[in-house]
Amino acid sequence: MSEYAQSSRREAGADETAAANRSWWDAEAGDYYAEHGAFLGDAQLVWGPEGWREEELTLLGDVSGRQVLEIGAGAGQCARWVAAAGGTIVATDLSAGMVRQGLDLNERSTPSRAVPFAQCDAVALPFADASFDLVFTSYGAVPFVADTALLMREVARVLRPSGRFVFSTTHPFRWAFPDDPGPVGLTVGQSYFDHTPYVESDSGGEASYVEHHRTIGDRVRELVAAGMFLADLVEPTWPERNDQAWGGWSPLRGRLFPGTAIFICYRP
Repeated sequence: MSEYAQSSRREAGADETAAANRSWWDAEAGDYYAEHGAFLGDAQLVWGPEGWREEELTLLGDVSGRQVLEIGAGAGQCARWVAAAGGTIVATDLSAGMVRQGLDLNERSTPSRAVPFAQCDAVALPFADASFDLVFTSYGAVPFVADTALLMREVARVLRPSGRFVFSTTHPFRWAFPDDPGPVGLTVGQSYFDHTPYVESDSGGEASYVEHHRTIGDRVRELVAAGMFLADLVEPTWPERNDQAWGGWSPLRGRLFPGTAIFICYRP
């Protein structure tokens, strides 16, 4: 949060949310990479602050020879892992700043790990119907979109029959707790069922960052309504090897309750 930002819970529509988050990630792209780049790697698929990697969890299946789309890709670290594993990947992000960071990383990558980028909103993907065998995102897009039911429909549209959609996001259970890695973050502070968005605003009251909450039940209903079905829900434990805190994620909290939810879905 910036020096002048104020946080609150208030309504924020789709346009306000997209404008705020696009600007925030544009401004923060470089600092975000500087702070978290070593943890994420330049060509690794890390599913969340716990530090579990795709080669450990194997949630995507065999990506070799598959057409793959990453939404909310940030600087494309996960996409580079897919490319190195033999997938044909396109990385997308709402933020031009994040895309530029990704293109900079491409310049420093081996040719086999350089990936194409498209700047676009995840609720309006510029791809034809049934274009991809696999769509995924690691903490991208989903919590930063006001209409996630539309996002699910858009993903289903670009997936081929039997295609897979895998996404990780903050575990909905965390919404009831303060975003604090220490003991303060162990006490329920608000209702799990409160959908009011979290909004950071500048000194003029204009939204500069927005996150939206959905319960587990909401997520399942959105997926089903989009024509997909949920095959698995992974709630990764906190590994002993990770002693780092990342925002509200920490070993203290992670050993008591889940911080990440990973949804594994299919289009029939």
